Amino acid sequence: MRDNERVTSAIREPETPAATTPPRLIATDLDGTLLRDDKSVSPRTVAALAAAEEAGIEVFFVTGRPARWMDVVSDHVHGHGLAICGNGAAVVDLHGGPGAHRFVKVRELPRNNALEVVGLLRDAAPGTVYAVEQTYGFYQEPAYPKLHMEVPDDLAPAEELLADSSPTTAEPVLKILAFHPEMDPDAFLTLGRLAIGDRATVTRSSPSALLEISGPGVSKASTLALCCAERGISHEEVVAFGDMPNDVEMLTWAGRSYAMGNAHPDVLAAASGRTVANNDDGVAVVIEQLLNGRM
Repeated sequence: MRDNERVTSAIREPETPAATTPPRLIATDLDGTLLRDDKSVSPRTVAALAAAEEAGIEVFFVTGRPARWMDVVSDHVHGHGLAICGNGAAVVDLHGGPGAHRFVKVRELPRNNALEVVGLLRDAAPGTVYAVEQTYGFYQEPAYPKLHMEVPDDLAPAEELLADSSPTTAEPVLKILAFHPEMDPDAFLTLGRLAIGDRATVTRSSPSALLEISGPGVSKASTLALCCAERGISHEEVVAFGDMPNDVEMLTWAGRSYAMGNAHPDVLAAASGRTVANNDDGVAVVIEQLLNGRM
């Protein structure tokens, strides 16, 4: 790898001359990437983010987290104040602070697709249990384990939660979470993708066998591309950071991308470069070198 002052050479060379293109936007995952394992943002990282914004480089937080879990970075919002949440299912304005965020864009998972996904996975992986993530609400089946930092709004079978007659129809569905108590996480991801096909986008970011299922074509990469297009920013002008399979498409799309030292093997293969682990401020290390003209 490298020490805390130099980034290693790229795993592969980018297809475009991105290394000579001045960055206009930094896109960073949160958990396992920008955040330390204790979910804090280090002083060094805070300073690096502020310096990037001061230099005219936009910073986008691009995460699998729902909008209501964005309090971890609410004190570090600069400029536009937008974040991409739910693996691309929502673009959120964080300027209002915790509990006062505003949804700027929603890319929902159609309920018919969600119901079909639930049935297909029940057949392909018996024992799978589900939770339903909406813009503001969170619902789960009774057998779904306590994996999240909140109490669900209701407990019911997924088929009831997703039915047209359900009270939850007032809000769009952003993600289905599918947990299996016994399967290997990567094996469950492969099985889920094969079973679901193009009915939805299937990925994962948890160390457990927990699939995150979004609308067809919805990913961190596709929503980030939309946000960049609105700003006239090309993919060559984007620098991205990530650590888990839900980051792979974004890292492949960006002109320059960095896998964390703690990254999943698929992420190491997808990124054009590597940095040190999240606990060693790997994002800050790269930003500092970018601003100092050493990359």
